[in-house]
Amino acid sequence: MSDRHPIIAITGSSGAGTSTVQRTFEEIFRREGVTAATIEGDSFHAFDRLQMREKMAEHEAGGENRLSHFGPEANLFGELENLFRHYSECGRGQRRKYLHNAEEAAPYKQEPGSFTPWEDLPTGTDLLFYEGLHGAVADGEIDVARFVDLLIGVVPVVNLEWIQKLHRDKSMRGYSTEAVTDTILRRMHDYVHYIVPQFARTHVNFQRVPMVDTSNPFIARAIPTADESMVVIRFANPKGIDFPYLLNMVHDSFMSRANTIVVPGGKMELAMQLIFTPFVWRLMERRRQLL
Repeated sequence: MSDRHPIIAITGSSGAGTSTVQRTFEEIFRREGVTAATIEGDSFHAFDRLQMREKMAEHEAGGENRLSHFGPEANLFGELENLFRHYSECGRGQRRKYLHNAEEAAPYKQEPGSFTPWEDLPTGTDLLFYEGLHGAVADGEIDVARFVDLLIGVVPVVNLEWIQKLHRDKSMRGYSTEAVTDTILRRMHDYVHYIVPQFARTHVNFQRVPMVDTSNPFIARAIPTADESMVVIRFANPKGIDFPYLLNMVHDSFMSRANTIVVPGGKMELAMQLIFTPFVWRLMERRRQLL
């Protein structure tokens, strides 16, 4: 952690809604005049798309079917920790982009599924902002979370997460239900050991809970909408959180525990704005006092 060079990290599994949180922070940064160096979690994968397919084929040929983007073998955990450490010390570091599709790849004249070259972070940034799978990951002596000043977990209940993945991969990538199911099963070991434990290290967790039947995600015809959901927001340390203010500002919200507030799914972004704007104010005030 660093008052001079703070880090905010959003961590969550694929399709969890981390991009929604990223949009919220981008709006807060724009409104408050904060310059952020943005890091995409996928840029710290160890392999490009072609290499990952080759590695998976090697593992399957050897009778092993657990290689996934959730685990340490397919990611650069050490490099991510080093980036967070270096930025917290001096406000510098390097990043690259993972080009997911043809639209992203076109400006770089590269193939989709490849990485751009490493480049220095822009100078003069106020904070580092990470969004991806591993903002709070720990593996042996590696502990990414210890360098993060504000750590946010975003996770749907697991059946909803599977519904979202099934619909995305079938509609956007042309996969069959069986292929997506195989991917879910292949990732399960790493999900349990490297994704789930992060949510015990976060400062704030957002968990979307559908209010419709998701008991069999493999036959669900539609993804539950925000208005068909509630969002459980848990604070690791509720000291200083103005719960009466939040309850007054977010209609139909309520507290389920002393450190937990529940809001309608459609109000999640409003709740994020109300919760995180004061956090950003405090981070920037401490930074200004030191500069």
